Amino acid sequence: MGDDLQSLAGSGEAVVLQQGHKQKDDTYRSPGEASTSPMNVVERGVYRGAHLYSLTPMIRFKLDLGALEQWPSNLLPGFTERLLAFLPGLHQHGCSFHEPGGFVRRLEEGTWLGHVAEHVAIELQSLTGIRVTRGKTRSVRGEPGVYNVMYSYQEEDTGLLAGRLALQLVDSLLPPELQGVRGLDRIYRDEDEPALQGGFDLQSALKALKYVHRRKALGPTTQSLVLEAERRGIPVIRLDDQSLVQLGTGRHQKRIRASITSLTPSISTDAASDKNLTKAILSDAGLPVPRGDVVRSAVDAVRAAERIGYPVVVKPLDGNHGRGVSIDLTTPEAVTQAFEEAARHSRRVIVESCFTGRDHRILVVNGEVVAVAERVPAHVVGDGRRSIAALVEEVNQDPRRGEGHENVMTRITVGDHACGVLAKAGLTPGSVPELGQVVYLCDTANLSTGGTAVDRTDDIHPDNALIARRAARAIGLDVAGIDFIAPDITRSVRETGGGIIEVNAAPGFRMHLQPSEGRPRNVARPVVDMLFPRGAPTRIPVLAITGTNGKSTTARMVGHILRANGLNVGLTSTTGIYVNGDRIVEADASGPWSARVILKDPTVDVAVLETARGGILREGLGFTECDVGLVTNIQPDHLGLKGIDTIEDLAWVKSVVVEAVHRNGTSILNADDPMTVGMRRRAGGRIGYFSLRGGADMPDFLREHIEDGGFAVVREPGRGNGGEIVIHEDGDSIQLMRASEIPATLDGLAEFNVQNALGAVAMAYAQGVPVNIIRMALSTYTTSFEHSPGRLNVFDGHGFRVILDYAHNPAGLQALGDLILKMRPRHRRVIGMINIPGDRRDDDMREMGALATRYFDEIIFREDPARRGRRPGEIVALLAEGALSAGFPEQRISRILEEDEAAELCLRMAQPGDLVVLTPTDVEAMWQQVLDFRIPPTSRFEVEIDRADEQSASWKRSA
Repeated sequence: MGDDLQSLAGSGEAVVLQQGHKQKDDTYRSPGEASTSPMNVVERGVYRGAHLYSLTPMIRFKLDLGALEQWPSNLLPGFTERLLAFLPGLHQHGCSFHEPGGFVRRLEEGTWLGHVAEHVAIELQSLTGIRVTRGKTRSVRGEPGVYNVMYSYQEEDTGLLAGRLALQLVDSLLPPELQGVRGLDRIYRDEDEPALQGGFDLQSALKALKYVHRRKALGPTTQSLVLEAERRGIPVIRLDDQSLVQLGTGRHQKRIRASITSLTPSISTDAASDKNLTKAILSDAGLPVPRGDVVRSAVDAVRAAERIGYPVVVKPLDGNHGRGVSIDLTTPEAVTQAFEEAARHSRRVIVESCFTGRDHRILVVNGEVVAVAERVPAHVVGDGRRSIAALVEEVNQDPRRGEGHENVMTRITVGDHACGVLAKAGLTPGSVPELGQVVYLCDTANLSTGGTAVDRTDDIHPDNALIARRAARAIGLDVAGIDFIAPDITRSVRETGGGIIEVNAAPGFRMHLQPSEGRPRNVARPVVDMLFPRGAPTRIPVLAITGTNGKSTTARMVGHILRANGLNVGLTSTTGIYVNGDRIVEADASGPWSARVILKDPTVDVAVLETARGGILREGLGFTECDVGLVTNIQPDHLGLKGIDTIEDLAWVKSVVVEAVHRNGTSILNADDPMTVGMRRRAGGRIGYFSLRGGADMPDFLREHIEDGGFAVVREPGRGNGGEIVIHEDGDSIQLMRASEIPATLDGLAEFNVQNALGAVAMAYAQGVPVNIIRMALSTYTTSFEHSPGRLNVFDGHGFRVILDYAHNPAGLQALGDLILKMRPRHRRVIGMINIPGDRRDDDMREMGALATRYFDEIIFREDPARRGRRPGEIVALLAEGALSAGFPEQRISRILEEDEAAELCLRMAQPGDLVVLTPTDVEAMWQQVLDFRIPPTSRFEVEIDRADEQSASWKRSA
């Protein structure tokens, strides 16, 4: 377990210092600065995809050690010894030393309690049979004594409970004056769970963990199929809290629930559940089945038994797991009693002749026999001394036995049915069987009732295998469990007697995966091979875009190109989730949930996913890996939120996307942005670049990259505005098109859309889209509201031009402003409505206000409808403060809080020849407001110009 553990220890961040604690940023904290409070859980998160710290899903909780920051493990008397006595398995944890005993060395040398809790959470899960190994603990920069404790998990609720119990265990081993961990409910809360209340008890804790795991974890059949799919690199998505699982993504997906698959016909499942119909179909196919009748009363059951001839079997018509089945009945009284038992499970009961022999389950997958198990009913063997009840108790001590389907075998229960079986043999639970006497406790051999299984796959006679294959085909099941009675499975039942007593849809795999005796069979492999034949695609391509600015436009351009290539595109963006151009969800859909919606859609050929920082911080990516990852740029936006305080932090977050690019994929980076270029060391797959700086301005590293045969898309100097878009790869250059030929660039003036087009070309080309398709698609991509809502949408219907653009940060406004400066000679005045989200820093707001003064003659500052913790008026005050500090006249500043009112003022102020720039929050509502605007009846030339500056006035006079 410990060999691949990555932890705080591995980074050197948990070193014992005599004079204080060395922080991650190499600063020291003296003991005198310690808090006097106990440990406190500040927050928790669940990473379901690749994230900041690992590509492995993990649970994270933020732990403030408080006073315990001054108490590493080596300074706590007896702590290590008591911990290892509780959890001796910790001896096997390798930690940073990558060998058993490594973590114990860390404890003895001294490590902090967050690191200890990480290992305990892993070990507690291991003790419940969950294979997890990875963990990390990292100090939080700028928060001395606070750590992010992270560890892997298989099932979310079980993992969360393990984290809470780990802290309770660690807390219980501390001196009383240091105990009292707070905030445990932030990790896992269940007020009805006794293990979470009072003092820590290991057995109660493990019992609670096993209960939660048993309730939420996949069953053994589904789990085996999931593990086999993961071994083959097939994506797995759990669709509910039970056993419905999607294998593969998009149009290539298949679904399973236990051993029911996407290929299992419903009509065949229904036929298999009707035992009388099954028998009739098999009989008509010439297969050996018992004679029998369906009855509705005990009297009719006895009559049927006498007509068929004793011994008989009585069972529910549509039962399962052997419930209500009674075999080898030889008297009317036994049949009557058996009917009453069967009627508890089904209104109709079947009475049929009893085949004699051993009970076998033959598993048929895709028409082939893949496993055979002989099933032995629950039983004990006498020793001449102990009672049957005592022998059962001993058998149940076998660690392979558990509750339900949690283990290889199920515990034997001495209930009413077992007592009835014993009574038929003249025994009771208190009877003492003779030495070697086999005492059966159940009529049926199902594992769910305590039976055992012996592998007989290599022993089955070809005739018997043929009968099983034909039975599965006759019923029409892709995966079938054939219940087969034969005195000797190595001989044909045509000679010995016996045959098929039942055909099961959704047969359990447990008896084959881990038989009580004999060789285990990987029966999941043929099922996965049937669903996904070797060489068949299992996943749709994933193209992920992140960065500060340009994500949405680039994603939409890529989607437009891929649709032109004949693909059904699933697209996520800040305006919603789209499938083949139709919006199916209206929301800010740039997070992991939205990505999973696309990956679950069975109509989608390719996923284009805008990927924002918020979702990455919250729960990681919504996909395990991507084919193409692109980073547009890294600008100082969203800083000061969730521990992301610097532009380097932001680059770290965004780099997760290119780290998730698989080895055969392509990471595409903005060569004009130093922070983005720096990601090349962490990016997966081959590296590609896009750049506006072609020709003599090309950076040296990019020139060397291209000369070495590297992949890049560059804007080279050329005819017209915007230059030429050129694709470089393997030493060749492809002249794609002039940038001005792309309508979205506004004749090449909108340089930020030229840059977005470069990124889109790189992604599409890396994905194998032909050059002629890329060229044709981009030549039809416009800035219309339909193509790209909220991104450089232009409306000229009121006698003045309106531009709608979601420029929500200084970098976005500067890019838009560069276009405005190029367009200014064509317009009399430029009126701007400016906003910035309330969760940005005060300095960012002031910078936004100052920046606006470079581009606009009139500025209307407004506020986001969701102020994100800001007081009404606070945002516009800071924006105006920035504008005034830049020397902009107060009389040309308006402050209006509501978005629609601010837009209305801008539109009413506008005169013919003006340019109005609106930066909306509610894009669709504002676009509709622009369309619905009606010019006031008074002439626009009568509007006073006293507030216009001298240049604006001269433009107006010349007009």
